[in-house]
Amino acid sequence: MTGPMSQPAGRRGFLVALGAIALAGCTDSSAPGPVASSGSSTPDVTPGTTPHDTPDVRLPRARRWVPSPADVDPACKLAAVRTVERHGRSTTTAVRVIDAQYGGILDDTASVLVVCRSWRLSHGRVTTDGHTFDVRLSRGPGPAWRVTAIHPSRPGPPAGHTPAARRVLASHRIDLPPAARADIASGQVHDSVLTAMLGLSRSYRIGVSVVRSGHPIHVFGTDRLSDHPQARAFDTWRIDGHPVVDPGTPERLVTGYMRAAAAEGSYNVGGPYLLGPAPQYFSDATHHDHVHAGFAT
Repeated sequence: MTGPMSQPAGRRGFLVALGAIALAGCTDSSAPGPVASSGSSTPDVTPGTTPHDTPDVRLPRARRWVPSPADVDPACKLAAVRTVERHGRSTTTAVRVIDAQYGGILDDTASVLVVCRSWRLSHGRVTTDGHTFDVRLSRGPGPAWRVTAIHPSRPGPPAGHTPAARRVLASHRIDLPPAARADIASGQVHDSVLTAMLGLSRSYRIGVSVVRSGHPIHVFGTDRLSDHPQARAFDTWRIDGHPVVDPGTPERLVTGYMRAAAAEGSYNVGGPYLLGPAPQYFSDATHHDHVHAGFAT
């Protein structure tokens, strides 16, 4: 698999990246107050590319995302998300951030995965799509985070589906953002991942954040290949409607889900709680906000 495209952090380079994948943007004044936060990802319109031919059609009100105060570093995520929201806005486009999770966070560098749904208005029609951005940031001197690069998701075109892929795509208990849905539709995701999703969905309603595209190629800060770009992993940011990062989410819900992921065949389950020895379980600052499930084949 080829690596994701990197772009400079300046406005011109960012707009080139956004234009290349037709990301939509939003105006800051489109809706008052933070609503599309880490605690909410209800779509403003039905997922998928859907044209509307009514002459008075308008873009949906795309609400601004805010980090959880319980996050490891809320300012880091906010810098990444506001870059996507600010540079993507247009009178003919709208974007809503579904979730922002860490792809990695160290003392002075970070990766924030900004999961988006977008809309475009053209000739009286609105189409919806969406991408996930691996936003790279650095800090220092001083406490402020600065965006240094953007890596947009590139799922690939739709291809033949296995029965497991068709079941995942049709499931009402597995909430897939656009890039993750496109990953599965591309036919590249291993059935081990898909059958685990299906197994977990029998007991839980799953909010998936990232599957393959839009994730760092390597485990952040190392030279080890991540299971995500090899289509052998998926991340869960919400379980039964409860964001993993939310301090009000019951610990037993998250730990029960982590154990269930291991029972479904994941050799490498990461999350905010350490449940046992490596490699079966791990926990770190990066996985404070989601549950990772990786698979060997």
